[in-house]
Amino acid sequence: MPDQSLRPDWPAGVHPPGADSFEQTALVWLFDHVPADYRLHGVLRRHPVALSRLAHQYVSAALEAAREGYRTARVDLREHLPPHALDQVMNAYRDEGRRMAALLRSVEAVDAELRAAATGGGGDG
Repeated sequence: MPDQSLRPDWPAGVHPPGADSFEQTALVWLFDHVPADYRLHGVLRRHPVALSRLAHQYVSAALEAAREGYRTARVDLREHLPPHALDQVMNAYRDEGRRMAALLRSVEAVDAELRAAATGGGGDG
């Protein structure tokens, strides 16, 4: 369901705002990016904007954890790993940081549209 007006960070699996299936596809996508136990809370299914808020906090924390890990890994692991393994760990932190930053931008895009839909306003999508 391509839409040229969507932000570049818009997730591929989420239908555009205004589509009948927007909230449902947003829910599915958001639940795929948070711990599985979040699915146990009915309020998050009934109120997608609540789920998007929790997803934003969760992904933000994961991004900060990747950044902190990157900052501290060399000192913390230098006596426990050979240099080539430490370089690979640093690459993993860097890759995960980039992935989490991109995911956070997508969560923010979906969150903005869910908030606009919840208040009856149009988003900036």
